[in-house]
Amino acid sequence: MFLMIFVNDLWSLTGVPDWLKHTAADEDGMGFSDIIFPLFLFIVGLSIPLAINIRFQKKETVAKISWHVLVRTLALLVMGVFMVNFESIYDKAMIMNKSIWEIIMALAIFLIWMHYKRNPKISKVHENVLKGVGVLLLIFLAWIYKGGSAEETIWMRTHWWGILGLIGWAYLLNSFLYLFLRKRGVLLLVAFVILLFMNVQESGYFEMLPSFKIVISASNHVLVMGGVLCTVLYLKFKEQGRGIISFLGIISVMGMVFLAYGFLIRPEFPISKILATPSWTAICIGIGLLSYVLLYLLVDILGYSKWAKPIKPAGTSTLTCYLMPYFIYPVIILIGFQWPEFLSHGIVGIVKSLLFSFLIILFVGFLEKRNLTLKI
Repeated sequence: MFLMIFVNDLWSLTGVPDWLKHTAADEDGMGFSDIIFPLFLFIVGLSIPLAINIRFQKKETVAKISWHVLVRTLALLVMGVFMVNFESIYDKAMIMNKSIWEIIMALAIFLIWMHYKRNPKISKVHENVLKGVGVLLLIFLAWIYKGGSAEETIWMRTHWWGILGLIGWAYLLNSFLYLFLRKRGVLLLVAFVILLFMNVQESGYFEMLPSFKIVISASNHVLVMGGVLCTVLYLKFKEQGRGIISFLGIISVMGMVFLAYGFLIRPEFPISKILATPSWTAICIGIGLLSYVLLYLLVDILGYSKWAKPIKPAGTSTLTCYLMPYFIYPVIILIGFQWPEFLSHGIVGIVKSLLFSFLIILFVGFLEKRNLTLKI
């Protein structure tokens, strides 16, 4: 999340090296920014078995867990659709400025999905009122929304679902796959292979076979499933009392295999995040697995974890961190603030964006201590 906020702020800079930026859809390659979102999906996958297993330990039923997954998915889809429609807003045809629309959207999201249970001062009645206000605000924003251009205005539509929407669909599929196949690890592996193949076939590579998507690109699904399988293997080794070094060795080998596979198929499938090509997917899975091993060695084996404490809220209040720029950017625009040119260019600008990300996380930590966070 720290890096996601950072790379999302690079748009405000000039003179940024190409290796840091997103690579164009028709260009064979990937920049640092093209790695962050797939690693986020991988982490979602890592967490799914742990979260669902804890719910089973609490004696929750499959039906109750399924309902929780559906409600959480719906929340991510709603937020994602509103956020992605903001990108194509045409406020000259609306009754309000797009920056004000964005602030109200972020406020509505906060009102609906604030973690009210952490704040005992807010009664259930007040909670329901605040949530109701949030819902009415979103309905109002949808009602007045105009997108497109002066030549053709359009109403809200899914476009590409947005970052949160992509996470939502991938979370939904993989959560249900794990929920119903958790005792059949081989079938989870089969699902992973099928998703890999679906990613290959999305471009119609094999002419005699059909291609289809489960709402979104299989690339998103398989990145999450890669994390799911990593945790499943970890839990298996832990249950059997087998050495953790052997587990990390297997994960390291698999990471290198996926890196090699991604580069081997590159001539047939050029690397592209925007097009979610199989080569990009495989390379990102490899990076995810190797990053997991590196962090496991650093934190769990060597005991170096203090470095992460300053950015802890990025993990404990992740969604809140993601939402903060939707308050900050429009306020900056409305007050007419502009960074001095020397703070918006080259190395100095990059440092500014890193500090911007860090300050957001510190502020969310401040809110967290006052029980003001989001939870879905």
